[in-house]
Amino acid sequence: MEMEKFSYDNKIVRNFAVATVLWGVVGMLVGLIVATQLFAPLMNFANQYTTFGRIRPLHTNAVIFAFVGNAIFMGVYYSLQRVCKARMFSDLLSKLHFWGWQLIIVLAALTLPLGITTSKEYAELEWPIDILITLVWVIFAINMFGTIFKRREKHMYVAVWFYIASVVTIAVLHIVNSIEIPVTLTKSYSVYAGVQDALVQWWYGHNAVAFFLTTPYLGLMYYFLPKAANRPIYSYRLSILHFWSLIFIYIWAGPHHLLYTALPDWAQSLGTVFSIMLIAPSWGGMINGLLTLRGAWDKVRESPVLKFMVVAVTAYGMSTFEGPMLSLKNVNAIAHFTDWIVAHVHVGALGWNGFLTFGILYWLIPRIYNTNLFSNKLANFHFWIGTLGIVFYAVPLYWGGITQSLMWKQFTPEGILQYPNFLETVVKIIPMYVTRAIGGTLYFTGVIVMVYNLIKTAKQGKLIENEETEAMPLVKDYVEKSKYRHKWLETRPGKFALLTTVVILIGGLVQMIPTFLIKSNVPTISSVKPYTPLELQGRDIYIREGCNNCHSQMIRPFRSETERYGEYSKAGEFVYDHPFLWGSKRTGPDLQRIGKKYPNLWHFYHMADPRAISPGSIMPAYDWLYVQNLDVTTTEDKITAMRKIGVPYEPGYEKLSNTELMKQADEIRLDLAKNDIRIDSNKEIIALIAYLQRMGTDIKVENIILK
Repeated sequence: MEMEKFSYDNKIVRNFAVATVLWGVVGMLVGLIVATQLFAPLMNFANQYTTFGRIRPLHTNAVIFAFVGNAIFMGVYYSLQRVCKARMFSDLLSKLHFWGWQLIIVLAALTLPLGITTSKEYAELEWPIDILITLVWVIFAINMFGTIFKRREKHMYVAVWFYIASVVTIAVLHIVNSIEIPVTLTKSYSVYAGVQDALVQWWYGHNAVAFFLTTPYLGLMYYFLPKAANRPIYSYRLSILHFWSLIFIYIWAGPHHLLYTALPDWAQSLGTVFSIMLIAPSWGGMINGLLTLRGAWDKVRESPVLKFMVVAVTAYGMSTFEGPMLSLKNVNAIAHFTDWIVAHVHVGALGWNGFLTFGILYWLIPRIYNTNLFSNKLANFHFWIGTLGIVFYAVPLYWGGITQSLMWKQFTPEGILQYPNFLETVVKIIPMYVTRAIGGTLYFTGVIVMVYNLIKTAKQGKLIENEETEAMPLVKDYVEKSKYRHKWLETRPGKFALLTTVVILIGGLVQMIPTFLIKSNVPTISSVKPYTPLELQGRDIYIREGCNNCHSQMIRPFRSETERYGEYSKAGEFVYDHPFLWGSKRTGPDLQRIGKKYPNLWHFYHMADPRAISPGSIMPAYDWLYVQNLDVTTTEDKITAMRKIGVPYEPGYEKLSNTELMKQADEIRLDLAKNDIRIDSNKEIIALIAYLQRMGTDIKVENIILK
């Protein structure tokens, strides 16, 4: 049988590599600005488009979907062609995928600072962009599976298993979590509410980490680490155990983000149990990666590529040990809502995703440009300054997180909160925020050095756009005998993908079906009523400004929290919340019971100049709310949309909604006028005050201390 000649498409790999580096610089620069805003409020630039609440999600989206996303595609397009011994299925689909993904990133960069957001973590982009994401993902899936089906290599290498699981699962996660009802081109409401929305969101959010930040990178590890070390992967059997156990267990773990919340206890317990179980497959992958280097440690000392990869795999092991530990209720009670979680996330992001990406870039770019790396010394400098940056970033936040938690929970011998004023805890950790920003600067410096090194590498070589090669054609009727039954599955990509889909669906279905169908899981409270039109508009402004990035709306059943904030939160309080706004980080105090605790005047001045009302506050001022008119043209559509997803507004109420809105706005305006505040009823600050004054007032709460 004659060898078939063909070529690999390196141009698409180069394009994704350039995008990876470009968006990495942008995303990390925005991250540095965000980090600086937490100790220098002036860095919000007194501008509504650059406040922490608006650009923090810009940072997370840029790093996750732009930097990491493009790195995934870079690695997949390079490795998939070679393990399949086939050019990508369609050059046209490759180009559509590349430019479609860049368009999504640009749209995110435009819409998020404009306040166009769903507020759902890692899923903030609005419905038109969600549709575009789906279309581009389908293009990628067709291109990937088309390449696999036309492969010349009979067995799918382990990296391909992880690519298949990632593509299938991300599609399921994105579609389910993005079911929303459009109101306008730039506004939608999640069809889920309260507890159910929280469950779906963190099923998505946790598994976006699992199947976007982890499984595709494990696939890249299984290809590029052995290539860089010039050694076979340590254990084929361990690869099989690692893959199937990981994708089955991971999908169950989402509820560990919602411990001690209004989520049903059985769902919380399931999340905890499966999170603990995750240690085994996660460390199986780490061990398989590190033991691949057995006997090759001299190479590690000499090669900056392997140095990056070793630290990346080690950081993966650290993060996947810490994650299950944080899922234990007694640990979660200390760590949740604190900066400990931010440190944990960034050990994974900077160490695992960042360093593995850098290692791949340093290995791959010289090969597709047919040259050597411009400078190993600069690459080694990047490694050490990047490692130092991670340490300076994470350690202060671990310290700060523990400090926060201990101060929040501390009582005097008389049984009174030691630090009743939340701002005392904020001021205490400002030095940690400064040190974190120093660590981020060190890490970013290494990235800039890498950019220079890679540009010089590319200039001294020439891109091999179409890399000529040859391989034997696939003999489809050949039957290979093997002691591994898994080999049979590896030759059938369709069946492999179908089985993968079944495995990842089980956990989500077990958690969601009872939560949605059994009414006792979300008991209703008769006194809880839908938001008034003005409160609904105010809530949307709250979402637009990203207030949920710093404030939670979930009081947990701890004495320290009920003493500080009031009665703990009940599932029935959130049945009309589309989307839920429980938050995941307390940079400011919880707001669930803030309604009626302060007069309208307090909120009016606090939003205009937070530090005048709360000395030491790091919250930005919101001057534009006092001059921008509330867009009441959307009120009727919002009420109609809410009714369609189950909020019991009376038929025809939307026709009266703006009349009701102005009536309530006038009441707030007149109340402010008693204190010589002259402001029109149609300003956005009026609507926001209305929402803040409504929070947590549907149930009777007594003896609240809120500071």
